[in-house]
Amino acid sequence: MAADPLTDAVSARICKHMNEDHAEAVLAYAHHYGGVNAASAARMLTVTATNMELDVDGQTLRIPFDHTLTDSEDAHRTLVAMLRAMPARES
Repeated sequence: MAADPLTDAVSARICKHMNEDHAEAVLAYAHHYGGVNAASAARMLTVTATNMELDVDGQTLRIPFDHTLTDSEDAHRTLVAMLRAMPARES
């Protein structure tokens, strides 16, 4: 299956999936990459070729990617790699 270009519709699909199925990962992005250690809630708002935008406790936070994303498959691989690169958080 071919990857989709990173359009607004694809961004919305990625965000819906992340917010519904991986909310803990979205909060982890805010903690680790956004430096917002006290965050209690985060929602992914958009994914662009250069960054993800989160709503973290009512504040907008942009987290840049380490490269320009090319398509939906690159976005998936990058989001997974960013999560795997984080140290394990203690409960």
